[in-house]
Order: sequence, then C-alpha cells, then structure tokens
Amino acid sequence: MLEMFEYEFMQRAFIAGLFIATLASISGTFVVLRRYSLISETLAHSALVGVAVGLVAGYNPLWVAVVVSLLGAWLIEYLRSAFSLYSDAVLSILLSGSLALAVIIVSLGGAFNNSLFSYLFGSILSVSDEDVRAIIIFGSFSLIFLLLFSKELYFIAYDEEVAQTSGIKVKFLNFLLVSVVAVIIALSIRVVGSLLIGALMVIPTVASLQYRMGFRNTMLLSLFFALLSVVAGMSLSYYFSLPSGATIVLCVIALFVISLMANKK
Repeated sequence: MLEMFEYEFMQRAFIAGLFIATLASISGTFVVLRRYSLISETLAHSALVGVAVGLVAGYNPLWVAVVVSLLGAWLIEYLRSAFSLYSDAVLSILLSGSLALAVIIVSLGGAFNNSLFSYLFGSILSVSDEDVRAIIIFGSFSLIFLLLFSKELYFIAYDEEVAQTSGIKVKFLNFLLVSVVAVIIALSIRVVGSLLIGALMVIPTVASLQYRMGFRNTMLLSLFFALLSVVAGMSLSYYFSLPSGATIVLCVIALFVISLMANKK
C-alpha cells in the first residue's frame, strides 16, 4: 500500500485530501446543525462559475473560484437576512442560476475539456504544489476561525434569536461562517470536485449524528469518518484507476449506511 507514496502526485493528493477532509467535516458540523446543508452544493456551483471564467479568460481557475464562491456566499447571507427569505429557497435559486451561468460561460468560451472535467469530479493528477500551498494557507485561517468561535457558532446553530439577545454578533459570525465554507469549497474542487464536495461536508456529520454523542464527540467522529473516507477513497482510486472524488464520496456513503444500520434501534 505504501508504494503509492513513492509518487509525488499521490503525496500532494493525500496532503490536500486530508486537509480538505478536516476542514469540510468541522465546518459541515455547523452547517448541518443549522439545517443549511444545501449551501455546500450552492457554493460549489458558484465556484464552478469561477472555474468557467478562469478557463475561458486564461486566469488560474482556483483563485477565480475562491472569489466567485465568496461573492455567492455573501449574496446568500444578505438575501436571507435582509429580505427574510427562506434559506432553502435562496439556496435553490442560486444553485440553479450558478449552474446555468457556468454552462453558458463554458459553452460560449469553448472550454468543455478535460480541465473542466477535473474540476467537476475531482482529479488526483491535477493537484499541484501551488494548490497544496493554497489549501494549507487559507485552510489554516479557516480552521483557526472555526475553532476560535466554535462555542458561538454552536449557540447560533442551536437558537439564533436567543444567541442574538445574549449579545453574540450573529450577523457578523454568519457572514464569516459562510465565507469560510465558501473558501473551503473552492479549495476542495481540485481534489473532490465541485459536484461532490457537498457530500464530504454533509454526510460525515449526518453519519456521526446517528450515534447521539454530544456536540464535541459528534464533531470528532465526523472528522474521523471524513479522514477515513479520503484515505480509503484515494487508495481505491489509485489501485483500481477510479475517479478520486467519486470514490471518496462512495466511501463516506458506505460509512453512513453502516452508521444507520448500527443505530437503527
């Protein structure tokens, strides 16, 4: 099994994948508890718009994806708070609109190629040293934020109105949370793919919730599930020549099914 680490692209892929799994599972805990799971798919499609713009215009798709994903996250939170719209309605509208816009941009620019395919479904081979550095640097800032404000974010997820009356800056933390999620998703699309990153962010948390162990233990178990899925998925991807992102998602779904069966009573 260790022979795959002789290749530099596998070393980069595992470093990026494990870091992404850590970020996705921890942020996903707050997203799921807020019943905001669809935001991961919505921002992934927003990031896809950035990828399309980057491929057509000749810029680095990763950085353009980060910018567009951030703009999408801020728009979601603004519409939700300023116009009192239902969260799922806002997410559904932007999800459909982002996907349609990405398809049009790619079609007009003639960018339907293997590069776009790797951003859609993830590709181990496409992870570069620059991608790894970006994931570690920006991911570290995101992780620090999540850990520093974990109590406040949990309080907001439990009851937003009570948290606001208690003096917590709910709007500010909400904008920061969606910003962190946007950055994590944009950084993840090289490894997992824009169409699959939502699964890595949501399913480990949903699986760990089946064990009903409290907030902290649920987050740790979600982290374990995510890391295990990445290791198993990338190993299977390497030895059986399977798409990395899809294989990781199938592994985490398998863990979810096992969790359901183990706790069905």
